[in-house]
Amino acid sequence: MLRSGIVISLHTMRAEGKSIREIARETGHSRNTIRRYLRANGLPERKPRKTRVSKLDPFKPFLQERIQEGIYNCEVLYQLLREKGYNGGRTILKDYVKDFRPPKQIPAVLRYETQPGEYAQVDWGLCVYVDKDGNVRKVPVFVMVLGYSRATYIEFTKRCDIHSFLRCLIHAFEYFGGIPKVMLTDQMKTVVLGMGDDRKPRWHSLFADFAAAIGLVPKVCRVRRPETKGKVERGVRYVKNNFIPGRQFIDLQDLNRQALQWCDQINQRIHGTTGERPCDRLRQETLSPIPSADRWEKYLHEPRQVSRDGFVSYDGVRYGVPWVYSGREVTIREVNGWVEIWADGARIAHHEKVYKSRGIVFCPNQYAGLTTSQGYAYPRPQAKQMPAQQVEVRPLDVYEQVAEVGA
Repeated sequence: MLRSGIVISLHTMRAEGKSIREIARETGHSRNTIRRYLRANGLPERKPRKTRVSKLDPFKPFLQERIQEGIYNCEVLYQLLREKGYNGGRTILKDYVKDFRPPKQIPAVLRYETQPGEYAQVDWGLCVYVDKDGNVRKVPVFVMVLGYSRATYIEFTKRCDIHSFLRCLIHAFEYFGGIPKVMLTDQMKTVVLGMGDDRKPRWHSLFADFAAAIGLVPKVCRVRRPETKGKVERGVRYVKNNFIPGRQFIDLQDLNRQALQWCDQINQRIHGTTGERPCDRLRQETLSPIPSADRWEKYLHEPRQVSRDGFVSYDGVRYGVPWVYSGREVTIREVNGWVEIWADGARIAHHEKVYKSRGIVFCPNQYAGLTTSQGYAYPRPQAKQMPAQQVEVRPLDVYEQVAEVGA
């Protein structure tokens, strides 16, 4: 069948007085075709083709029964038909089943809205940046979103271990001004060591102690069901797509300073789901009060081993301590940009945090007295040489006189 534009050109040439022969010579179409289109009122109707008998026709009732059972896999249907004696091909089978196949759809889920102060969702993400040497690097980011208010807190770290996780949790609670009742997470290796025989999570012992100390109930979502914690999943994507692109920073401290400013900004914008500002709804969150510092201070300490030359490694930087603690186990914590090192309940070193990896920070008078004590912090068992005793020398007459007096 000719296209409508060609049919219009045929009528135009005919109206100009051209003969059928001239039109056929210019267009290349046969004269009978030109006459048929010129005589028709509009486009001529296509004659219906005769229906061909298909090898699939005898098996269509059987196919309809299988389709009603929800079987649309043509390979499965093909094998079933072969058992029934079908000797046709797969193409006609696929063309037939295609008209009955339901459209693809994502399984529907129930939307769950939490009450004020009830839920918080947390997760880790990995963001990509280019360092000053042009190398592509990855930096972990901690994200927490409160379920009711949608208030968001993010923090970048160097590690995704349990100590970094607890430190970020504490900072998030301090930012929000309270603690939610339940914290929902996936089965992250940071806090979930595995699932027991009863299908209950085996929590990291340090995290379990922390949650019990502050009254937090941890829960895990189902495996491969990220929509269960969709708020924080979207929060991680939002960080990757809206915060990181084009961001310039000097070090991790500068990046977290900008991240905190960004959190303040997004928590003051109108949220697309609630239609309200998260900072306004945050005031309605009935969060539990933050406990005293001594209740979670111990969770900010990380155990470290002091090297023989008197250094402790933390986030890729070596911090010095007095040499007498060499070889001992100490604890280290980060407070407001400072690194504190503790032993026996006392702070033995205090350094401003360095964010450049492989740095070395010495402690004042770190090696004082090392040479005198030969590197030992405590006295070693040893003998002591005494001076020779002075004996009085007397003549023999003295002893004879003493003997006579005694007689």
